[in-house]
Amino acid sequence: MKKVYGSAAEALDGILRDGMLIAAGGFGLCGIPELLLAAIRDSGVKDLTFASNNAGVDDFGIGILLQTRQVRKMMSSYVGENAEFMRQYLSGELELEFNPQGTLAERMRAGGCGIPGFYTKTGVGTQVAEGKEHKDFNGETYILERGIFADLSIVKAWKADTTGNAIFRKTARNFNPPAAMCGKICIMEVEEIVQPGELDPDTIHLPGIYVHRLVQGTHEKRIEQRTVRAA
Repeated sequence: MKKVYGSAAEALDGILRDGMLIAAGGFGLCGIPELLLAAIRDSGVKDLTFASNNAGVDDFGIGILLQTRQVRKMMSSYVGENAEFMRQYLSGELELEFNPQGTLAERMRAGGCGIPGFYTKTGVGTQVAEGKEHKDFNGETYILERGIFADLSIVKAWKADTTGNAIFRKTARNFNPPAAMCGKICIMEVEEIVQPGELDPDTIHLPGIYVHRLVQGTHEKRIEQRTVRAA
């Protein structure tokens, strides 16, 4: 089965529709599927829900879809560094579902493993727990969190072979693998695509069984917060 496509737009062809739940990889400005996000913006789909650790910044990552009002809801852990996000949320234009970072990652992983829900102590006694089922185990209270089953996953890898076996670099590994797992369809953009057998099997972070389509492209190397020492 062909997995490699010529562009992000080609890889998304026939998949996008209004109202989708999309799981997106990335951690800060690292490992963001920027080519696919730009193609989603250009497609004009709207009323999207994104499950993503953060929303990028105003002109990068999911931030470009917030600028065009194509996002209805965010399921996120950290939403700083994005003035448009804050403006839309505070004005009631954007729905927000806060998740502790580990809980969000586990919700994605659970969805990818077919697990509908799990109990965690994280968030007990806070706004995170409001409206959720509580259950005691061994004298400790836990809340029920539900697995995320996305319509589409979009992720970014450093290197992959043509079958989709992928390697992520550094902090890009934090959310990309679980995000890739939880989508009915996973599209992955890659800095370099190689032939099967060229990657050491022991270095693979995501098996190709999770990946349906691949696209190679040029990516930015942004620094989220540049800190320098005074001369």
